[in-house]
Amino acid sequence: MTQALLNEPAVAGIGTTRYGKLPDYDIYELAQWALKDALDDCGLTYADLDGLIVNRIPSYSHLADQCGINPDYVLSTPGHGRFSGICIQTAAHLISSGAVNTIALVYANDGGSAGISYGGDASQFGGAAGAYGGADSHWTPYGMTSPGAFHALMMQRHMHLYGTKSEDLGEIAKTFRHHASLNPAAVMREEFTIEQYMQSRFICDPLRLLDYCLINDGAVAMIMTSGSRSRDLRKPPVYVRGVAQASDFTDSSFPPEDFWSGAMNRVATKVHGMAGTTNDDMSGLMIYDNFTPTVLVSLEGFGFCPVGESGRWVNEGHLRLGQRFPTNTNGGHLSESYLQGWGLNVEAVRQLRGECDARQIDSPAFIQYMAATPITTSIIYGKDSK
Repeated sequence: MTQALLNEPAVAGIGTTRYGKLPDYDIYELAQWALKDALDDCGLTYADLDGLIVNRIPSYSHLADQCGINPDYVLSTPGHGRFSGICIQTAAHLISSGAVNTIALVYANDGGSAGISYGGDASQFGGAAGAYGGADSHWTPYGMTSPGAFHALMMQRHMHLYGTKSEDLGEIAKTFRHHASLNPAAVMREEFTIEQYMQSRFICDPLRLLDYCLINDGAVAMIMTSGSRSRDLRKPPVYVRGVAQASDFTDSSFPPEDFWSGAMNRVATKVHGMAGTTNDDMSGLMIYDNFTPTVLVSLEGFGFCPVGESGRWVNEGHLRLGQRFPTNTNGGHLSESYLQGWGLNVEAVRQLRGECDARQIDSPAFIQYMAATPITTSIIYGKDSK
């Protein structure tokens, strides 16, 4: 699993809609918007696609029918955010094996206009039972019926064990909001101070309003193909140098005592082994930030700082633009938009292409995406092929 991918899987095209509330578009119209933009981005057409992976879209066949395509490979995946990394990993292996030549990955979310709430009845999509355990409410003990409650309890434990402070979470939220202020596409662009963060209302102690991701509409599409083909297309390719995942389902209905560090350690070893890289080679990070604590445990689990030191580490400013590991330079889920990992992967591509204007990382070579959940995933993107 740590062998280099064959055929140089590469992202050739990316497309996004506007973000926010878009009630005039249904989920299929959002998906087509993003897919058309992604095809235009690389200069391909629907006829060039022989693979289709959809995420959070109710009917893959309906979307294919609307686009007039009959792909040789089709996959439909659930709406949990962990599936962005899984989908990209799957596409990379399909291209590496030669099973497909050019594959479209399409994600759409109409949660803002639909009034989605991620909590309450355990049978509802997005509740703690659906996202972290089974569908039965018996598997959500102590009123843990929302992901926010799950992560709040994890953060309380981290604070108890290591002395992590609320201000450490505030540094993450404040940094990502600053990055969003440089991103014209971001939903939330108004900056705030640590003092203002500390004054924001609690949702689930110790998590405040500014520790939570947004809920909005939007769609993302990526076109992936082989390196040899991508080099002949409209935009410079961004190579998928490494992909990995590991699950941690045992006792996953309750916050893990190790904060998923075991799974993250395994994924880090696999993804760097495949890419031929180390943490020190990374020019920037894209960390799944459904809540600010996820960023802290990801930094520890993937080895960017010692266990228990993430709070102090982020307060040294390492995640800021211009510093060692600029992170979520688009604003992330906390401030740009909640696109369940897809927006972060698009940002990685844009950074390596040099398309990010005021928020551009200086001469990036590698960008790493990482998501810590019961299915931990990571992708390493490179400007050059191996």
